[in-house]
Amino acid sequence: MDFQITLLGKVAIATMIIVGISSYFLGKRKTNSPKKASLIGALLSFAPPLGFAYLVVLALKNDVDT
Repeated sequence: MDFQITLLGKVAIATMIIVGISSYFLGKRKTNSPKKASLIGALLSFAPPLGFAYLVVLALKNDVDT
């Protein structure tokens, strides 16, 4: 089985974008700082299972009162 590094890079970038945007929208409801939440989500998505685990944790968190 042959892996191409460019395909792996494209998958990593796509995962970072998806998790970063999802983290931002969840972070607007669940945290006081959505930009930090999206940055953490994007950084954790270098390893895709960690990024998706972060989204699950963020989704299960209680909403912040405004």
